[in-house]
Amino acid sequence: MIVATGKSIMNRIGIGKIKIYKAPEYTINEDTIEDVEAEVQRFNDAVQKAIDQQGVLYEKALETAGEESAAIFEAHQMMLEDDDLQDSTREIITGQKRSAEYATKTAFDDFAQMFAEMDDPYMKARSADLIDVEMAVLDVLMGNDADSLQGTEPAILVAEDLAPSETVKLDKSLLLGMITREGSSNSHTAILARSMNLPSLIQCKDIDDSWDGKMAILDGYNGCVYVDPTKDLLETLTAKRDADLKKEALLQELKNKPSTTIDGRNVHVYANIGGPADLGSVNENDAEGVGLFRSEFVYLNSKEAPSEEEQFRAYKRVVETLAPKLVIIRTCDIGADKTIDYMKLDKEENPALGFRAIRICLTRKDFFKTQLRALLRATAYGNMGIMFPMIISRWEVVEAKAILEECKAELLKEGYKIGKFQLGIMVETPAAVLCADELAEEVDFFSLGTNDLTQYTCAIDRQNAKLERFSDTHHPAVLKAIKMTVDAGHRHGAWVGICGELGADPTLTETFLRMGVDELSVNAKSVLPLRKIIRSLDLSKPATVE
Repeated sequence: MIVATGKSIMNRIGIGKIKIYKAPEYTINEDTIEDVEAEVQRFNDAVQKAIDQQGVLYEKALETAGEESAAIFEAHQMMLEDDDLQDSTREIITGQKRSAEYATKTAFDDFAQMFAEMDDPYMKARSADLIDVEMAVLDVLMGNDADSLQGTEPAILVAEDLAPSETVKLDKSLLLGMITREGSSNSHTAILARSMNLPSLIQCKDIDDSWDGKMAILDGYNGCVYVDPTKDLLETLTAKRDADLKKEALLQELKNKPSTTIDGRNVHVYANIGGPADLGSVNENDAEGVGLFRSEFVYLNSKEAPSEEEQFRAYKRVVETLAPKLVIIRTCDIGADKTIDYMKLDKEENPALGFRAIRICLTRKDFFKTQLRALLRATAYGNMGIMFPMIISRWEVVEAKAILEECKAELLKEGYKIGKFQLGIMVETPAAVLCADELAEEVDFFSLGTNDLTQYTCAIDRQNAKLERFSDTHHPAVLKAIKMTVDAGHRHGAWVGICGELGADPTLTETFLRMGVDELSVNAKSVLPLRKIIRSLDLSKPATVE
């Protein structure tokens, strides 16, 4: 038996034969060409076809992984449409009289290297996306069919790395798990794997071609793979896998039951979504509402600033479909790791601490008002909460509320109906925690964004894979900050929820409830597991000791 270790993406077990997945190899002709115009046309046609293919992948990802994951392919389309990238490629064709294949590989590799050398971890990670779209263009130019590389039988797929497009193209019915030598837990492929609920292992350095066709166990609980496992181990982990599947089936019995502790404490369990396309997962997993609608994906999925009418239709569809359930919509949280060309934001040395979220909205008032008007119009169709992100000071809330009231007065004058709504803020900085008493006097609720709160409290860049060893999501300072926020909110009559990834951490559920957290908003697949935990707790008894 061979045992190889890596970093687990999901606590799941996959059992089956290994299939070594190898990307197609390209032999690029470096000879000069005569018909330059024809070669430019070949490149143009290939780019357009690759753009169309990214659109198809977007729709497939939307269906299998949700709006947030699908947005990867919107970004790929934007990369392929980039004028500088296209012009650079055409210049190689015309200036050096090289083939479209040679020019594509050269230009795209150059741009990818440029991103790889950037200091910003998010921009550095986009290097892999450029290689992915380069492969898409080369596949078209060279007539490659990468879809056949998976094989025809269910298997654990092993690869050097998997690009997002490769991951989405895979037939999930034939996928028992994924193992890659490279990758990071924040990579797009890892995000897709989690969204598709696949046992996956990354950074497994001992991968070997000799594994092809051998029986293996991918143990996501222990971050390892067993190749040619012993009979006893195979029996043990098969039983563990089957028990997991049985538990998942039993969770379905919790649908339509309250998230109430044994001693009668009711906790709202909501879902985080990226757009209207995620509504199915909200209902499928019986979420009690939406605790975080990331409205920035309305902006990311548009080639120009979405109009009031476009935004209104998106917000209306969600609140109307889920009524009377509460839907909390976060106002535009663009900046940091989410950039949009049409926003024309300046490049910043430290974007995570820069011009982002509410800072953009309060600076670009017309931009902000367009969204607020759309949100206010949608309040007439359901139960909505409006939430401002990245708040650090009371004056920001006061000013944002004044603009909201200005929009409300305009709409009423224009004859629009405005429904009732709750108003809240994201608490995601130490400043907001320390000023929570003042902030709570201005709003109806707080929602703790624990991803950024952890990043800013611990001074750890959550996009930097090198810092994973130092990152502690259970850091005492983070937990104390959460408790301080809950207490401050309750002192002033505001309810407090958590919408960051910590909300789905089952090891902290009891801790959060004992702190007094009123609501947990998580990825939709975590709703029922959390409900099971909540219904098993008796908060009238002393806390369990690990």
